[in-house]
Amino acid sequence: MISLTPGAAKQVKVLQDEIGNAEKRLRVLVESGGCSGFQYGMSFDVRKPDDIVVESNGVEILVDPTSMTYLEGSEVDFDDGLQGKGFEIRNPNAEATCGCGKSFN
Repeated sequence: MISLTPGAAKQVKVLQDEIGNAEKRLRVLVESGGCSGFQYGMSFDVRKPDDIVVESNGVEILVDPTSMTYLEGSEVDFDDGLQGKGFEIRNPNAEATCGCGKSFN
């Protein structure tokens, strides 16, 4: 399972309203690359047949089965403060993360 903090859910809803396509949902994914071996990705996308759909704080999240193996138990947060990083994924499965927080191994 993957979840969104209330702040992240609020920001996702704002962004969904801006794109204006009711069929697109938040997609969270893992792909190879980054300075630590894997990197996180987020986008708005339509549901694919093999997607796992998770609901958190009123937001539907799409995750492909391979990414879910890496993201199980993760939490997506949003920080918009003065030094805010934007979206951040807190992944309990990551052995190490890079300084930017966008990649892990």
